[in-house]
Amino acid sequence: MAQFKWVFPLLLFVIFLSACGDQYNGDFSYKVQDFTFTNQDGEKVSKSDLEGEFWVADFIFTNCTTVCPPMTSNMASLQDQLKEAGLEDVKLVSFSVDPKNDKPKTLKKYAKQRGGTFENWDLLTGYDFETIKEFSVKSFKSAVEQLPDSDQVMHGTSFFLVTPEGNAIKNYDGRKAANMEKIVEDIQAMK
Repeated sequence: MAQFKWVFPLLLFVIFLSACGDQYNGDFSYKVQDFTFTNQDGEKVSKSDLEGEFWVADFIFTNCTTVCPPMTSNMASLQDQLKEAGLEDVKLVSFSVDPKNDKPKTLKKYAKQRGGTFENWDLLTGYDFETIKEFSVKSFKSAVEQLPDSDQVMHGTSFFLVTPEGNAIKNYDGRKAANMEKIVEDIQAMK
């Protein structure tokens, strides 16, 4: 019996640690790093501005010739679906992976052309390429690379669901329109 004296304290410790995490069940839990970047209106937006509500993040750039146009259109569709579901408090955040070219006005025009509005959607820039590359990897485990001899940037195509505590817990293929409905359903189930 003496060899089991440590089992109870260990069990309590494990239960304590599990209670310290997010209260939401996801596929993973990545702590989003602190940031303060500039949105499409030239205003500062920080991680702390998003605390307390779910948010959905992606990585795009306006000069993208492949995945970004459908991803941005899908984000605009998600915005509409969230509104229809009464989830206007859910924020949308698109981080530019080409901050040198993506100025606030450029991002605003890009999203507007694809049906986006800006009540709950921030498109962010105002940092250097190395900053967003490191932020993407550390916060979302998503690679960002400048392609050699090209104006294109390699980046992930996921939409990430982030909890009110600031942890990314799920990802969805942002190129697929059907996934927008799944995001809304997942948020509804967690609220």
